[in-house]
Amino acid sequence: MSLISEKELLEMPATEYMNAQQLAFFRHRLQQLQQETRAEIDTAREAIATADLHAADELDRAVAEEENRQCLRFTERKYLLLRKIQRSLDKIDDGSYGYCEVSGDPIGLKRLLLRPTAELSFEEKSRQEQQERNFRKQR
Repeated sequence: MSLISEKELLEMPATEYMNAQQLAFFRHRLQQLQQETRAEIDTAREAIATADLHAADELDRAVAEEENRQCLRFTERKYLLLRKIQRSLDKIDDGSYGYCEVSGDPIGLKRLLLRPTAELSFEEKSRQEQQERNFRKQR
């Protein structure tokens, strides 16, 4: 089965949501994202390993340490993304990909194209963000 284009994906009727072609499309996209993320992690690891934290000047050393900290934060975020990608690939395998974890409603093709690791529908994500804002205001 050949992969469909993004245009073909969006032109499919709603009754064909998460059919075999769509799942193959998203599996391919997630696998590409996984490879890119691993490459970014490898690059960041290399930057951390080659960082010169033994500069004679205190200011240079402080700048290098801050750059190292930022690189570590970046790498940590990428590892979290890798886990989300793997969860999404597992969901494709078990047939639950593309559906909201809370409501069970379809997440939607446009949302999945923007964020292939999305686990919540737009409505559910909006509701949760509103609850978070309300909680912060109450504190």
